[in-house]
Amino acid sequence: MSISDRAPFSDLQSLIQSVQWPVMPEAGQALIRTLNDDDADTFAVCRIIKKDPALTATLLRMANSALFGLSGSVDTLERAVSVVGISMVRTRALSLCMAHACRFPPGMDRMAFWQYSLLCAGYAQWLADLCEVDDQEAWLCGMMLRLGGLSVVQARPEHAHTLEATPSDSVTRWTLQRRLVGFDEGEITAELAQQWDFPLALVRGLRHCAQPLATDHLSRLAAAMHLAARLADSGAVTKQSIETLPLMLLNLLKLEPQALMGNPPDVAALEDMSLFNS
Repeated sequence: MSISDRAPFSDLQSLIQSVQWPVMPEAGQALIRTLNDDDADTFAVCRIIKKDPALTATLLRMANSALFGLSGSVDTLERAVSVVGISMVRTRALSLCMAHACRFPPGMDRMAFWQYSLLCAGYAQWLADLCEVDDQEAWLCGMMLRLGGLSVVQARPEHAHTLEATPSDSVTRWTLQRRLVGFDEGEITAELAQQWDFPLALVRGLRHCAQPLATDHLSRLAAAMHLAARLADSGAVTKQSIETLPLMLLNLLKLEPQALMGNPPDVAALEDMSLFNS
């Protein structure tokens, strides 16, 4: 007997029309446009952020937290940019815009959602640095990945508990999502990212991250995202969590398991949740 009495959606548009998608704030929309503008500079990005005082204040708190890796020395956006770069400031600002836009179904653990997203983003950035993928694009993909899961829960609220049950793992969650609605969260988030006009490489990375080998042309970003999501399932990097990663993906990205185990990122810094407590 099927887990759901309702058939999966026949196409993504039917699913999209059945749920309420988050609306990107104005500052986020403007920041996304700079991603597609080769002439966008520090002044342009800082000007956009400064138009939103709440975003500016939160971003400065983030700059002085473990998430940026700094130590209370940043008091202006320009200073943050000079220390960590415009790309990191922009992706963190976009993550705050998305967090503001998201609405969670009743009973869903908002803090667990963002904790996983931060871990996934952190691991995606770490892996990207090791396999010649844009690390900030990877971080942003990691933060965005589970947004599509919110749509799945909206579409099938009667299975919210099963969909969000813990402990769970990404592969199980993606398989269940496809059974219930016909698509996994990466595919749904990719559609959202496309509507928000994110760069095509990011859209492709999200769309194929659950099944990166099921396409004719491998997206290295999708492959790194797949590995990051599975590492985030386990929390800290361990010998066991590395051993569960698909060896074919590791080989394609030229990642050595022993090297990964030898220099993992600081989990406490990756999952700093202080900014999501308000």
